[in-house]
Amino acid sequence: MPVFKKFAALTLVLAFGLAAPAAATDLDNLSAAERDAFRAEVRAYLLENPQVLMEAIAVLEQQQAEAELNRDSVAVAANADALFGSAFDVVVGNPAGDITIVEFMDYRCSFCRRAHPEVMDLINFDGNIRLIIKEFPILGEQSVLASRFAVATRLALGDEAYFTVHDALMNMRGDMSIPAFEALATSLDLDGAAIIAAMNDPLVQTTIDYNYALGQELAITGTPSFVFGDQMVRGYVPLEGMQQIVAMLRENAN
Repeated sequence: MPVFKKFAALTLVLAFGLAAPAAATDLDNLSAAERDAFRAEVRAYLLENPQVLMEAIAVLEQQQAEAELNRDSVAVAANADALFGSAFDVVVGNPAGDITIVEFMDYRCSFCRRAHPEVMDLINFDGNIRLIIKEFPILGEQSVLASRFAVATRLALGDEAYFTVHDALMNMRGDMSIPAFEALATSLDLDGAAIIAAMNDPLVQTTIDYNYALGQELAITGTPSFVFGDQMVRGYVPLEGMQQIVAMLRENAN
């Protein structure tokens, strides 16, 4: 039976407290006149009691949220190695932390920029969190170019230089271009020529493609997106909210 028919029948049964037999709630078995009468009763009841519809919608939204949470948990578990153990990623914070956070980010994403200092505050204040950064450029050519520059920095100069560039790109204003990156490297006292040359290394695009494939497995369509432990968290979350999630994960682990 189509969903709207089931919903209409259920609403009427709930409305009048009836234990109607299956035949009475199957609109396909009603005559045209009976169907019209049935619909009229449903409509009249909902107009008189609109809170019933709101309650039904709330229940549906709760069920959908629970279903999505379950799907995300299954996807995280199925992709745990790629999420938490990939050699493509830089780990920030405490490598032996009891909580692992994975962040999918884009340097041109305004909410990623907004989240960045709060994520770093979370890492620094807590002291027991392992952060994994996933380059996930989805906002155009400049985003891809910036990620290529960041990944190339790691290949050419190592993880520490990568995070220095990562932090600088998160705070960079204006166009993201090769001349801008060369100037940025100079301002950071890094070997810009070596980084630019490394951008042509096939491993740079392999790293980004790997993250694209992982994002597809996890149904990630926007940034920032996070994995806190075994939970997907989509979108910007303020520091206090992140702290609450971390506290909950620790409580559940005990």
